[in-house]
Amino acid sequence: MFTQTVEYALRAVVHLAASAPETRHNSESIAQSTKVPKAYLSKVLKQLVSHGIIDSNRGAGGGFRLTRNPEKLTVLDVVNSVEPIQRITTCPLGLRSHAKQLCPLHCRMDKAMESIEVELGRTTIAEVLADPSTSKPLCDFPMSSKSQAHAKK
Repeated sequence: MFTQTVEYALRAVVHLAASAPETRHNSESIAQSTKVPKAYLSKVLKQLVSHGIIDSNRGAGGGFRLTRNPEKLTVLDVVNSVEPIQRITTCPLGLRSHAKQLCPLHCRMDKAMESIEVELGRTTIAEVLADPSTSKPLCDFPMSSKSQAHAKK
C-alpha cells in the first residue's frame, strides 16, 4: 500500500528523531543506518527538506537534522511530504452517473483510506520510537533513551 519512497522517508525521519535535536547526520551515515540506497535517499531527503520536516546545512559540521519536535510530528506528516495519501473524491472510472456521489465500492475504499489517514495522523514519531515492541527493526537506527529503557525491561 505504501511505496518505497514513503518507507525510506519514514526510516530517515525515525533515524533523525532518535538523535539529539542539534545532531546533524550526513546522507552517507543516514543511508548506511537506514539501509536506503544513497542516491534514492538524496531525493527523499530533498522532499523532506522542501516540506520543512528536516533541514540541511552544507560544509563542515553540516548535514541533516529534524526541524520538528517528534512529539508533534506525525507519521501522516512524513507520508504526505513525499507521497500524499490519495482520497477518492470522484469516480475513478469517470462515470457521469457517479459524478456527485461515489458508488458503494469506491465509497468504502475511500472510507478505508480515511481510517488510515486518521490513524497515521494520530501516531507521532515519538510514539514510534517509544514503542516497547520486542521485534527487531529492519534498520539499526539509534534508540532513544525512552526506547532503551523499554528494551532493558
